[in-house]
Amino acid sequence: MTSTLFPGVALVTGAASGIGRATALLFAREGCRRIVLADINTRGLQETHDMISEANANTNQKSPVSMLLTETNVTSESSVSDMVKSAVAKFKRIDYAVNAAGLMSPPGKSHETTLEEFERINSVDYKGLWLSSREQIRQMRTQDPLETHDGRPGNRGAIVNVASVLGMVARPNAAPYCGAKGAAISITQADAIDYSADNIRINCVLPGVIHTPMIDHILEYYRPEINMQALGRLGTAEEIADAILFLCSSKATFVQGAAFAVDGGYTIR
Repeated sequence: MTSTLFPGVALVTGAASGIGRATALLFAREGCRRIVLADINTRGLQETHDMISEANANTNQKSPVSMLLTETNVTSESSVSDMVKSAVAKFKRIDYAVNAAGLMSPPGKSHETTLEEFERINSVDYKGLWLSSREQIRQMRTQDPLETHDGRPGNRGAIVNVASVLGMVARPNAAPYCGAKGAAISITQADAIDYSADNIRINCVLPGVIHTPMIDHILEYYRPEINMQALGRLGTAEEIADAILFLCSSKATFVQGAAFAVDGGYTIR
C-alpha cells in the first residue's frame, strides 16, 4: 500500500493552460511527485511549472515535485515519440497519462468550413490524441503494475483522454469539432477493449462548457449552452481535473472505457 493515490509518474499534454494546467496542478497537490508537462506553448509550460513549484512550497510539502517540461506538437509523430522517450529517460515509466491538448473550431456550418480548418481541428483533437495515446500505450505495456493505496491489484497504467459532451450530443455550427470529439470517445472505447488484457485502463472525460482561456473571447456566444447546463453556470477547469484524477487513481481500478460526462447536466436537458 502507498500513502498517496498517486505514487507514480504523470504525463499531461496541453499542460500550458486550461484543463491541462489544472490537472497538472492537482496531481501535485494530491501528492504526485513526478510530473511531465507537455505542450507546444513553452511560455505557458514554464508558467505551469512555476505555479506548481510555488504551490508546493506554500503547502510545506516534505518532498519537491520533480518536473520535466517538453515542447510537444501532438500532431507530429516524431514530437510525440520524443515526448514519451524523454519522460521515460527521466522517470523510467508513465503511470497516468492525460491527453488534454485540444482546439476549438470557430462557429460555422459545414458548407462554411474550409478544408484547412477541418484538418486543423482534427489534427489536434483526434489525430494528436491518438498519436499521444498510442505512444503512452506502447510504454505502459512494458511496465509492471503500480502499487495501490489499499493493496488491491494495480494497473500497468491509466490513460484519460479529454473529449467533450459535443462528441455525444451535437450543437449548431460545430460539425468538425463534434466529429473530432466523437472520434475521441470512440477510439478511447476501442482501445479500452484492446488493452484490457494488458491491464491498461483507458477512459475519457466529456466536459461541458468550461471556463478556460479558449472561450473567454466568445463567452457570450456560448450563453445558450451555459443555460442548457442544469446547474446553470460554467464549469471550471479544476472540476474537470477532479474527475480526471479519479479516473487515473487506484480508486478507479475497475473503470474501463468510460465516457464520463462532467457537464453540469448538459446532456440530461
